[in-house]
Amino acid sequence: MYITVIAFEDMHGAKPLKLEGIIKLVKEPDNKYDAEAISCEMRHFGKIGYLANSTHSVIKGTMSSGRLYDKITDEYFAKIKFINGKLAIAKVLDSDEYIAEIENPESDVHYLSENPSELELKY
Repeated sequence: MYITVIAFEDMHGAKPLKLEGIIKLVKEPDNKYDAEAISCEMRHFGKIGYLANSTHSVIKGTMSSGRLYDKITDEYFAKIKFINGKLAIAKVLDSDEYIAEIENPESDVHYLSENPSELELKY
């Protein structure tokens, strides 16, 4: 599954989006603008943006936040595959990819989650 990430504009010139970078996806059920909001976090940057959830912002061929919302746990992970300015297309890690990230001691998964072995994909 591929998703569209919309990164915040950074006033200081920092570029958090990087190819093959790991993104932590965090559901925000109390978000006052979107009940299906999923924020995106990256190591060294914290919250960098949100998943797209509008027909105007979702890149064709990717899933909206609303379509992904019930398929993941409260937090999950994706890997950036394409970048265009402040937009990125990321691949939601499947079970095998996620296990490979956990087994890699250098993976950002270990820095972004308190207990990565407890996470699971619901699809």
